[in-house]
Amino acid sequence: MARSLDAAAVRDWCALALDALGRAREEIDAINVYPVADGDTGTNLYLTVESAVRAVDAVFDAHATAGPASRPGLPEAVRAMAHGALIGARGNSGTILAQLLRGTAEVLAAAGDEGHDQGALLRRALRRAAESAYEGVARPVEGTILTVAAAAAAAGERTAGDATAVARAAHAAARTALEATPCQLDVLGRAGVVDAGGRGLVEVLAALSGALGGSGVPVPAKASPAHPWRAEGCPADTGDGVAPGAAGPAFEVIYLLDADDDAVARLRARLDVLGESLVVVGGDGLWNVHVHVDDAGAAVEAGIEAGRPHRVRITHFGAADRERTRVPERVQRAVVAVVPGEGLAALCAGAGATVVAVRPGEPPASGELVQAVRRAHAHEVVLLPNDADLRHTAAAAAEQARTEGVRVALIPTRSPVQGIAALAVHEPGRRFDEDVVAMTSAAGATRYAELTVAERRSWTMAGVCQAGDVLGLIDGDVAVIGEDLSATAATVLDRMLAAGGEMVTLVLGAGVPDAVAERLERHVRAGHLAVDTVVYRGGQQPAALLIGIE
Repeated sequence: MARSLDAAAVRDWCALALDALGRAREEIDAINVYPVADGDTGTNLYLTVESAVRAVDAVFDAHATAGPASRPGLPEAVRAMAHGALIGARGNSGTILAQLLRGTAEVLAAAGDEGHDQGALLRRALRRAAESAYEGVARPVEGTILTVAAAAAAAGERTAGDATAVARAAHAAARTALEATPCQLDVLGRAGVVDAGGRGLVEVLAALSGALGGSGVPVPAKASPAHPWRAEGCPADTGDGVAPGAAGPAFEVIYLLDADDDAVARLRARLDVLGESLVVVGGDGLWNVHVHVDDAGAAVEAGIEAGRPHRVRITHFGAADRERTRVPERVQRAVVAVVPGEGLAALCAGAGATVVAVRPGEPPASGELVQAVRRAHAHEVVLLPNDADLRHTAAAAAEQARTEGVRVALIPTRSPVQGIAALAVHEPGRRFDEDVVAMTSAAGATRYAELTVAERRSWTMAGVCQAGDVLGLIDGDVAVIGEDLSATAATVLDRMLAAGGEMVTLVLGAGVPDAVAERLERHVRAGHLAVDTVVYRGGQQPAALLIGIE
């Protein structure tokens, strides 16, 4: 049964698209030959949509706290979808997909929730999506995801009826356009494959049709390993192989940019001279910039001149190619740890862990954790999320890794200090189960606390705090409110050590002076003679101070 194009449908669309891209990811990666044969288009599209899913879910979760009857409207849901995709966009195709979703959101958000012909609304949204994607690409090329988007929009405009009918027509036209891409782009025809980005867009449109139709729609048949998605009448594989990008730029540079429209226009012109595969998408002061260049530093400097670049990612294509062609022998066991701050990242890496370093306010997606498991290249992996809020993300990553043949044990560490304790007792020579039990026991025996500064006046379990107060959280709950970091931390330590302890771990955040650690060390020695203290510099982390008691 057809359903309304509302916030719930948008949430289902995103979830179905993520599921579909998760199933098709490896196949899409395998046919990725344009613009660079770096074998990651499926993964990039998955990570882009995963970020959109998280943003939409966050909107629904926020409304749930207001009461069971509170629901977001269509404008709020589609804006969250577009923003999430924009900040999480990866690679050339992921960046274009983010702009397609943004174009869709522009029309749907402006229309509001009531009194619209939803078929006509979706027709306009698909057209705006295609137009905005072409606008975001400096030098559009046919036979790519752009062509597939344009075909979907044209089919939608020709289709009468409700939104479900329009979505189904768009999906069918996208499939047809995809099959023709090898005839439009020589590099695809020589390789005997369709465009990888277009292949991913077909999955996204299939998910839209499924979400609105209330039932699944046929997805593209699985390609044959030898010639995925061969189109009739297109050039046959010459047997010479295809190495697109072999003589092209050496680096892929991606960053988010805070800048105004005029500055971005100048940035486009500058980057178009510096490199190729330029895609700049976004608006309202936030942009996602993607370009392939030989001088990565110049591309970042151009962003600095235009505004404030952040989340900068630089990939060397040659290094990526060598990594894909080199097939090292798998190690037996590895540890993957999520850690905040460069100090803890270095500490855990030095202990042999594969590290997923995160910045405050930028939690990793499950796809990033899966990638880390793959980088570890082990038969057995112990995953340490080190954050209570990452339990579902880590569980999803572990499940995905298991489907790829990796034996994964997830230890539900809720703080980096629990992860440090687990890593300290890790013994690769032990049986896997024994090692996991020992690490889990060490983490569970470590109580944790953090000291942070209140941003606003609010109610807590310890009473009312004011903006600027120091909050001492023990095992996740506010237990102490104070005015001074050292004094509040000393009170937290006394409360925790009242239940016993042999080792205190202090992790100082960036900007916290060494004198704080020295004062706390003296405090522990004076009141708890048998307790040792170890201090680490954590770097940029959400809390000013982390405390662990073993």
